Amino acid sequence: MACACALNACSPALDWREVHTEAGVIALFPCKPSHDVRSVTMAGTPTRMTLQACQASGATYALAFVDVADPQRVGPALAMLRRSLAENLGATPDALGPFLVKGMSPNPQADRLRLNGRLPDGRTVQQEAGLFAKGTQVFQVMVLGTKVDPEATSTFFEGLRFAD
Repeated sequence: MACACALNACSPALDWREVHTEAGVIALFPCKPSHDVRSVTMAGTPTRMTLQACQASGATYALAFVDVADPQRVGPALAMLRRSLAENLGATPDALGPFLVKGMSPNPQADRLRLNGRLPDGRTVQQEAGLFAKGTQVFQVMVLGTKVDPEATSTFFEGLRFAD
């Protein structure tokens, strides 16, 4: 069974590669991600958000992060990201348990979530997401598609770690 899962996660449609981010996270993406920077408002403050994302096998794989600059803002920022995930899909998130990344800062709001919702065009989608932090950096990782592949999602999420 383990061999079947490993073969599925390494299917030709998924070309896994290690990506080093400016935030010190090393991610295992199933395709070559694009890099985008935008300004978002978090707790009333304009903040620089960096996003790396790609599409493979009918799903979008993404990692976004912001530096909220103040340790007191980390918890509220994680809560805001959780609300945004739900609002964007008109869904109620199902908590799957804590989200752990090697080297992250412990935080009670570091969660793994599953959402079933709709895009603005009405299409139904599934999303699995993880929220975590290190210091004042807040992270959101997610897989979004009409059907999320559990093995590929696990490979993507478990491939996250902080550089030493």
